[in-house]
Amino acid sequence: MRIAVLGATGAVGSLLVEAGLARGVQVTALARDPARVRARPGLTAVAADVYDPASIVRAVEGADVLVSGLGMTKGDLPGVLTAGAKAVVASAVGRIVWLGAYGTGPSAAAAGALTRGLLGLVMRAEIPDKVAADAAILSAGGTVFHVGPMTGGPPAHRTLPLEDAPRRLFPARVSRAAVVGAMTGEALDPRFAGRLVVALNG
Repeated sequence: MRIAVLGATGAVGSLLVEAGLARGVQVTALARDPARVRARPGLTAVAADVYDPASIVRAVEGADVLVSGLGMTKGDLPGVLTAGAKAVVASAVGRIVWLGAYGTGPSAAAAGALTRGLLGLVMRAEIPDKVAADAAILSAGGTVFHVGPMTGGPPAHRTLPLEDAPRRLFPARVSRAAVVGAMTGEALDPRFAGRLVVALNG
């Protein structure tokens, strides 16, 4: 099996690469600068840019599933997540596992008014991009993970459909290791195709 990882040099993407290798699968790391990806057995680093859809098509060739740790970084052009989602969908890779943010789009109502208000202040410019990207992935049958603020911590995790996630005043913090474990688990053993799910510690 081969997993392609989008955003492979980021905080979550680099952990997704490590998780795939640890599970014994072949990994293709997609990065704008593949020289930043440390070479090791089982890993292929490929240059890819979400604003160049043809590069995504070439990079995912032979992959069974794409797992995205793509995020917004300083200096990114507006719409980077939507561009990434559209490029991934157009690549026709077999399956997609995508990282989103709890409290945006379909999970906004579950997050509550206080969380929506805070996210509107902190992520005002990013929310429309996140919502559009998630919608593109879901419409293509992918799995979208909505997670709360990420921290350090243990890898124990559980994945719940949005409708089964516990309601809280604020989104539960979740360790990056748990998010990565949940996303990698879905990539290797799909259970939630076409659904929005929540990753939690525990």
